[in-house]
Amino acid sequence: MSMIAAPLSGLTPPPAASDRDTLAATAKQFEAMFVRQMLAAARKADFGGDDLFGSQALDTFRQMQDEHFADVTAQSGTLGLAAILEAQMARFLPATENGAAPITPSPSTGEGAA
Repeated sequence: MSMIAAPLSGLTPPPAASDRDTLAATAKQFEAMFVRQMLAAARKADFGGDDLFGSQALDTFRQMQDEHFADVTAQSGTLGLAAILEAQMARFLPATENGAAPITPSPSTGEGAA
């Protein structure tokens, strides 16, 4: 069995995605990686207790559980990090076809603002 989990559908852009869709997917991927790193660092903490049920299988299960949690968290937007990154990076995208600036979501309301 592979240790690399398949990404959730919302974390990868479709083949014919616009720059904005690609940016949104990339921001979600970054948020998922960030959450994975935070959980991995938290799991490394050792409080001196003997782990009665510790094993390599349990470590593998916890790693897979953390990876899935990170993907679901990024997909749902619970932390909001992806939305903030997307709003910041959208400023560097070229203008849309009609010449208007790209719409950036407001972090507080989630609604778009020109």
